[in-house]
Amino acid sequence: MSLEVRIVHQLGAFRLDADFTSDGRVTALFGPSGAGKTSVVNSLAGLIRPTTGRVVVDGEVLFDDRAGVCVPPHRRRIGYVFQEGRLFPHLTVRQNLLYGWWFTPRSERHEQLDPVIDLLGLRALSGRRPGRLSGGEKQRVALGRALLASPRLLLMDEPLASLDAARKDEILPYIERLRDETRVPIVYVSHAVSEVARLANTLVVLADGRVVASGPVGTVMSRLDLVSLVGRDEAGAILETTVAGTDTESGLTTLHSTAGDLHVARLDLPVASKVRVRIRARDVMIAASAPKDLSALNVLEGIVAEIGPTDGAAAELRLDCHGAPLLARLTRHSIDRLGLAPGRRVYAVIKAVAIEGPRSTSGEQAPADAEAGP
Repeated sequence: MSLEVRIVHQLGAFRLDADFTSDGRVTALFGPSGAGKTSVVNSLAGLIRPTTGRVVVDGEVLFDDRAGVCVPPHRRRIGYVFQEGRLFPHLTVRQNLLYGWWFTPRSERHEQLDPVIDLLGLRALSGRRPGRLSGGEKQRVALGRALLASPRLLLMDEPLASLDAARKDEILPYIERLRDETRVPIVYVSHAVSEVARLANTLVVLADGRVVASGPVGTVMSRLDLVSLVGRDEAGAILETTVAGTDTESGLTTLHSTAGDLHVARLDLPVASKVRVRIRARDVMIAASAPKDLSALNVLEGIVAEIGPTDGAAAELRLDCHGAPLLARLTRHSIDRLGLAPGRRVYAVIKAVAIEGPRSTSGEQAPADAEAGP
């Protein structure tokens, strides 16, 4: 799927001026509240008619002010999932799911009820009404209803914002399955770094109505000039890894990456599974020489590529670990004491317990931000 967005629109005192392209399966729009994320997706859906610009989805022009083209919302074949499910309370889960399906021309239907029910784990819920569903269950039904309309593009505007942490953990694997097992591209709006890092292929960062960065999620997330937008506690780098094997005696899984091998708490995934790993800058320590006799299991060799501006006592470093980026947050005192500068060879030390992520199939918490994905 290709997506081209060049739009300018004035909304009261707020000016939206967004320009980006994407060909990823999941394009994430990221930024603080008021950055313009929802205005962009509403322009894609046809709920806002931009003042000027052009919107093209998979080669079809949906809006072009110069050509006088503005396809109405009902003809755009775009699904929309909001923060709340917005289900019809008087209909069962099955009837809610079929609502969009019935209004889709037979020749354009590429999704069927039973596969979608199985994909989203809704079979046991099909006879219930929305009043008897949890927040996570409602959002799964909303996803299924949008998918069964056979859209060319699925818009998801902060679909997890109204859910607590447990419900978010419940629904994220279903969104991953939707990304990996259907052919429907997704534009995903969020201000949560963990969601973006887990789901997105392409990342578009907005601030004050403008696109300040766009590109592959790993490349954008490792930019030091965006740390203040991401938030210093959440800033970090993404590594694409492959499961090399699991040692049942130690309870550790080894992941291969360009940066080097990582050892994490056991993941119940087969060898060769793709796993996306996010490592926060705050969880990375730096050694000027090869460390020995450490409790930390992960040591990655790299070169200091860039040192960001200080925020007072600390600053971020970007390392080049055999072509893979890694961020570290150090005090200015440590940077000076170790004599760190661009080009200096260093060793990044990371505790296994600092790498968090999805739950294993056994139900135990797997490493943080080690996310199964493409």
